[in-house]
Amino acid sequence: MNELAEKVQQALIAAIDNDDLVLPTLPEVALSIRQAAEDPEIGISHLSKVIGRDTALSARLIKVVNSPLLRATQEVTDLHTAITRLGTNYSSNLAIGLVMEQIFHARSEVIEQKMRDVWRRSLEVAGVSYALCRSHSQLKPDQAALGGLVHQIGVLPILTYAEDHYELLSDPVSLNHMIEKSHPMLGDKLLRGWDFPEMLVKLPGQYLDLERDSASLDYIDLVQVAVLYCHRGTAHPLADVPITNLPAVKKLRLDLYSDSVRAELDEARSMFY
Repeated sequence: MNELAEKVQQALIAAIDNDDLVLPTLPEVALSIRQAAEDPEIGISHLSKVIGRDTALSARLIKVVNSPLLRATQEVTDLHTAITRLGTNYSSNLAIGLVMEQIFHARSEVIEQKMRDVWRRSLEVAGVSYALCRSHSQLKPDQAALGGLVHQIGVLPILTYAEDHYELLSDPVSLNHMIEKSHPMLGDKLLRGWDFPEMLVKLPGQYLDLERDSASLDYIDLVQVAVLYCHRGTAHPLADVPITNLPAVKKLRLDLYSDSVRAELDEARSMFY
């Protein structure tokens, strides 16, 4: 890491330790959805009202239900039917993940573009995580998708910090070093502060550990494989990782290079757009 990135990282860590860094909070609609979903007696009509307060989110959920991976014979055109199709827990997790887009905004055009890029990649990884989970595991696809949506959430406070520190904003190399080095730790801190489920709270800090070998397939494995898959054919260093012998891939028992799997995963990349 270069000198500026090292200096800024130390300042960032000190700000976190002293609670001086303002971390993003969950959007209000996400908190409302979570509160509603925690009621074991929650009904579809009540959840529809809560999610329906956000028209853009409602439209996204309906679009997800009509995506090729989930589409039934008859197109879904209303939120109540979409939630009926998905189920309340499923709908809640997807809605909480998708509404994260509301905090991916910045004042600076440079930072705004970086946030858009992070969110776009997160949507792709969420789709592939969902497809891997749904077709090739016994885990819950909605949790896998939520993991994909938040795997880079730790980038947010770094970009927010950069907006107020011109020396970092004007040095993209240092900024990228900062992001690579610090976003996993910050992501864990954010998800813990947001009371995310234990199965996801350590995901940002571990998904880049390619030698990680859990006792059984978990959501970190799924997101890790999805991240590697989504970087294929790019200039990113992860595009060159030989994935066949990675522990996460072995646990999936899946040939990621087969035509059928690639067709399924490529289609899934756009399911949350």
